Amino acid sequence: MTVLQHTLEVFKTMKKVALIALLVLAVPGLMFAQTWSSTVDVLGAHQNQGRGCAGCHAPHSGSLGSGHAGAADAGSYALWGQDASPLYGANVAFGDGGRYVEKLPSGISTGSQEVGGILLCLSCHDGNLTPNNMMQNYSYEQQIGLLTNTTYGSGHIPTLLGNDGTSAGNYTNDHPVGLNATISDMSSYGLVFASNKYSVTPGTPYAQFVANYGWPALAPGKWSNPYGINPSGKPYVLCTTCHNQHVMTVYASSAASPIKGDGGGYFYATYFFINGPYNPNLQGKLNAGQAASTTQFCRQCHFGEANEANNTNNIPTVFQ
Repeated sequence: MTVLQHTLEVFKTMKKVALIALLVLAVPGLMFAQTWSSTVDVLGAHQNQGRGCAGCHAPHSGSLGSGHAGAADAGSYALWGQDASPLYGANVAFGDGGRYVEKLPSGISTGSQEVGGILLCLSCHDGNLTPNNMMQNYSYEQQIGLLTNTTYGSGHIPTLLGNDGTSAGNYTNDHPVGLNATISDMSSYGLVFASNKYSVTPGTPYAQFVANYGWPALAPGKWSNPYGINPSGKPYVLCTTCHNQHVMTVYASSAASPIKGDGGGYFYATYFFINGPYNPNLQGKLNAGQAASTTQFCRQCHFGEANEANNTNNIPTVFQ
């Protein structure tokens, strides 16, 4: 072997060692980003001031068993322990100028997707038609100091939609939900809705978005689809499309809903019971070449504003 050949071999070996070292250093950071652990009980605010699961799911007699009033169908859906009857048949005008009017179901035993996805949520989070509940109308994350981003300010973040400090029963400043709040057709981007479920076409802008973030609010879930289907066969937004009421601080990826192609089985920071990686505490931690998980979550449905829909494919997501 000549001196030149020997030098080249040494150089190749050094490059391999350097690459291995780089991977070893990179893996702990990657794993940290995927193995988030909560500092509080993951049920968070839904511990209901110590009442726990029984604050929402009464083992016996529904809302009557929780010491509240109730209709004849009290507790007939998910053992529901709050009195939802004041909301039965009510019209709630969501969104800009109240454009998205949702007529709530006539009872909780109707079997409608709107019952578990909207009505039961409002039985606690309305604060107008159903004012008698255990809530303080003050974000739990803010109360206990989990929300550290100072741009939220010092004012209390309300948790009652119909009693938020504006006029009583004002839902025009709340994201639309219900039969009229349909999810836009995104098939031109590669997100296809057929046979009442979504699929992603490989090699499309939406597929690239899934590779950079994921699609936790729209991917067919382990238990059910997270959105509703209206009589016209169109998917629509439920409260439970964006929120998982049982886990406030952690999102667990799955094989059906991987995050950034992780294959499932990893854990990410989330806040406000958001059904996907969603971390608002990135103040001062982002640069111009990165996207926050809070932004990416919304782009699942509002895809026209996504990087990938605008021929910008290499912006990584910062999760925590």
